[in-house]
Amino acid sequence: MKQDRVKEILKKFENVNIAVYGDFCLDVYWDMDPEGSEVSVETGLKAEAVAKHSYSPGGAGNIVANVAALNPKSIKVIGVVGDDIYGNELRSILKSYGADTGSLTVQKNNFNTYTYIKKLYGEKEDPRIDFGLNNKRSKETDLEILNNIRVALETYDVLIFNQQVAGSITNEDFIEKANLLFKEFNDKIIVLDSRHYNGRFRNVYRKSNETETAVLNGVDVKPQDYISFADIKRYGTNVYEQYNKPIFVTCGARGIVTFDETGINEIPGIQLNEKIDTVGAGDTSLSALSFCLAAGVPPAEAAEFANFASAVTIQKLFTTGTASGEEILAISKDPDYNYRPELAGDIRLAKYYKDTEIEICYSNVLSELGNIKHVVFDHDGTISTQREGWEDIMEPVMIKSILGDQYETADTSLFEKVRIRVLDFIDKSTGIQTIVQMEGLVKMADEFNLVPKEAILDKFGYKEIYNTGLMTMVNKRMTKLNNGQLTVQDFTMKGAVGFLHTLKEKGVRIYLASGTDKADVINEAKSLGYDDLFDGGIYGSVGDISKYSKKMVIENIIKENKLKGNELLVIGDGPVEIKECRKAGGIAIGIASDEVRRYGLNREKRSRLIKSGAQIIIPDFSQADELVDLLFVEG
Repeated sequence: MKQDRVKEILKKFENVNIAVYGDFCLDVYWDMDPEGSEVSVETGLKAEAVAKHSYSPGGAGNIVANVAALNPKSIKVIGVVGDDIYGNELRSILKSYGADTGSLTVQKNNFNTYTYIKKLYGEKEDPRIDFGLNNKRSKETDLEILNNIRVALETYDVLIFNQQVAGSITNEDFIEKANLLFKEFNDKIIVLDSRHYNGRFRNVYRKSNETETAVLNGVDVKPQDYISFADIKRYGTNVYEQYNKPIFVTCGARGIVTFDETGINEIPGIQLNEKIDTVGAGDTSLSALSFCLAAGVPPAEAAEFANFASAVTIQKLFTTGTASGEEILAISKDPDYNYRPELAGDIRLAKYYKDTEIEICYSNVLSELGNIKHVVFDHDGTISTQREGWEDIMEPVMIKSILGDQYETADTSLFEKVRIRVLDFIDKSTGIQTIVQMEGLVKMADEFNLVPKEAILDKFGYKEIYNTGLMTMVNKRMTKLNNGQLTVQDFTMKGAVGFLHTLKEKGVRIYLASGTDKADVINEAKSLGYDDLFDGGIYGSVGDISKYSKKMVIENIIKENKLKGNELLVIGDGPVEIKECRKAGGIAIGIASDEVRRYGLNREKRSRLIKSGAQIIIPDFSQADELVDLLFVEG
């Protein structure tokens, strides 16, 4: 979805009147004072003390917060609270969002506002204190709610019908009467998200996750069970055919699958390099979907927009966040999609070109081949293995930089927490410029807050530390190469140099683009004897990301040569070049290289490259003849 379309959709939201029914809850946070309070005269026990307290809406209240962030024309809330201080606080918060709370019924008896108190002692949390577990909604309350729902259906553009708290609907006839209303207003957009009564409502659009969709099919599954896309499509089709209204199946990082009169649409999730927190993502997705549908946006496009919104929210740590229009617009500018996650995770699904190790991830790429005129290569791990093991140098540098003086004394739990975070970052950032990776290190050091702010280096300081260790290793290898102790074959992927020569013979213009410093790339390519083959130029980091990136190289090649997408081929072992190639419309080959053996498949790389959008996967260039036949013969 292009940014202009996102702007157009956001503009439409300004005219949307949206009503939210659901279980309105209040989350209460007590930051406890470790010093405690005075000793009670009555009990002789030392009292606890609250240093700070805060409140935020939960359940349907968080949906209202997400709705308000998208700037609708009006918001109506429909539900029930108790006649208590927590209900008053919740109503006040909802009003601060600009919501009309006139339809928020107050039940004086047998109902406490759903409230969840969390006692926090630094990073430690005591067992939660819950209110409202034994609530009984009266028939009078139900009748008032149903009347308010009727008014909303008569006057508002969309109704979100949300149910999250177990047992929140206590009268069976409430469901029956709600269904009669939904049948009467069948032409209205009613979006259901229900944890416990999903299959009981009709004449509604549904937003459900893959587990809930399986349950609607009578399948006994647990929330942690993996459900394949094949099963999701089968289950979703059954639900759509049964209820004859669109269904949106959310699949976490795998994206959203929509089912409607146009068929089945898979909307890929979005890859993020930052640490994420998925709490509240479902509420954001529900709000964005509902807005889009009310604004006349088709379901598949609504799902794509909802993915953007959720990607904003999950990057907000330690809070149930929301996504504003500005934030959604920003993330839609240059998103990285999570392509074919199921194929990436299961090599048994792989399809190969003839009797080769060349994996075809998208069959439609075959019809695009035969017109390649320009080829961009990544260097390290694609052609050269001189820097093999760079991750083993970056990992301890990052861990030590984050732990600081605690590196030697940190307990196993903290050390592993930092290590896992670092390894995840290195895995996701493979292929980007070192200076950008060091920017990430600065953020992680700040995130963990184990090193005094004044002791955290800038990206250039951390890069110097890393480069010192890396170049010590590289220089030793180059010395052995120059002394004749090792040969070019010991530092290049099998068949890579021969493949470069074949491309030259075919008149293809080739380029080298690396995240390594430009001077080092040129020097290493020269030492391996193939620098002169890159008639398109050798590119590398210049220490300023505004002046160089692989994205810039790819875009400039297309622009300067007025290329069609299928005239450009990009080959690399890192996510960055593959992602940028896909965005530019080129053909992307991922080389899932084993840099130690210099031939054979690295399964982890294969998975990473497919998720990044690689259309073809190769383990090395040992089948270069077959690869040339594939690339240069029209499919």
